[in-house]
Amino acid sequence: MEHGCIEPGIYTILLKLGMAQEIKVGSLGVIAFAAGYYAYTGSARGSGGCKRVDRHLRVLQGIESTRRWHIDYLLPQTDFLEVFITKTTLDLECRIASMIAERLRSVKGFGCSDCTCLSHLHYAEDLANMQEAVRLAHGQQR
Repeated sequence: MEHGCIEPGIYTILLKLGMAQEIKVGSLGVIAFAAGYYAYTGSARGSGGCKRVDRHLRVLQGIESTRRWHIDYLLPQTDFLEVFITKTTLDLECRIASMIAERLRSVKGFGCSDCTCLSHLHYAEDLANMQEAVRLAHGQQR
């Protein structure tokens, strides 16, 4: 599973967690994750562009075992659903994550140790609601 985007951008990966679990997430400690859908927003504005999405997918599949970011601890427990990408060199990560947070529940402190956001990981029980929130945040229309 490769995504293949090499342009810089901001991405939101949609994941499904099939059953509730407690997972140790690096310095955040143990977090109780409810079964359902999760949207993780990250930045890939460096020279490799959105290749970071491919790295996340390798962690999810168990091919890559290095844990660098909070999301790396959750990924192996989930199923990949889809990814939304806004191709840009602008720093829109926090803006997109905040827009998603207006519609979905935040996992406090997750993925935002380098900014002042409440979270860059959001939860929903309903996939359609999550997709709509992420689509709107990335400025995509149906």
